[in-house]
Amino acid sequence: MSKPRLQEQYENEVLPALAEKLGRKNPMNLPRLRKIVVNMGVGTAVTEKKHVDEAAEAMSEFTGQRPQICRARKSVAAFKLREGMPIGVKVTLRRQRMYEFLDRLVSLALPQVRDFRGVNRKSFDGNGNYTMGLTEQMVFPELNPDKYTRQQGMDITFVTSGATDDEARELLAMLGMPFQRDEPNKKKTA
Repeated sequence: MSKPRLQEQYENEVLPALAEKLGRKNPMNLPRLRKIVVNMGVGTAVTEKKHVDEAAEAMSEFTGQRPQICRARKSVAAFKLREGMPIGVKVTLRRQRMYEFLDRLVSLALPQVRDFRGVNRKSFDGNGNYTMGLTEQMVFPELNPDKYTRQQGMDITFVTSGATDDEARELLAMLGMPFQRDEPNKKKTA
C-alpha cells in the first residue's frame, strides 16, 4: 500500500519548511499530527434509536473506519436520557487513514460548505490541538444525499505534538488547512 499524497507532502516539503521556520535541526522536535478524532453527538437518539445507526453508517463511509458508539454515562430525567443509552458516535484516525481524511476534508469537503471563508484561527485549546465543527455531514462527496436525508453535524479535533498553538497552526496551515485571514480591526460606526 502506497503512502497517501498528503503524508508524502508532509515528509518531503512540510518538515523541512517547519525546521527552517522554527529554527530546529532535530526532526523529532518538530510538531506533527498525531491523530484526528471525529465525533457526532446524536441528540435525537433518545427518541429514535435508528438515528445512531444512521450516523454510524455515514461516519464509516466518509472516514473509512467503523466508529465507536458512545453511551450516556448518567441518567438525566429532563432529557429523558437513561444511563447506557447510545447518544453518539466517534472515530479516531491515525497514520494513513488520518492523512487521507485530512486531504479529503481540505480539498473536497470544506469547499462544499456554503459561504465558506476559512476555518477559525482561534479554535486551539492552548496545548496545540485544534477543534472545528461542521454543521452538515453532506459536504463529504462519499455520502449519497438520497440515503442520508437527516442533517447531522460533527466536531473534528486535530491532535498535534506542537508545544504551542502557534506551532500547531503553522503545521496545519502547511498541510493545507484554510484558516481565515487576519482582518485589521474595523472601527465601528455609530
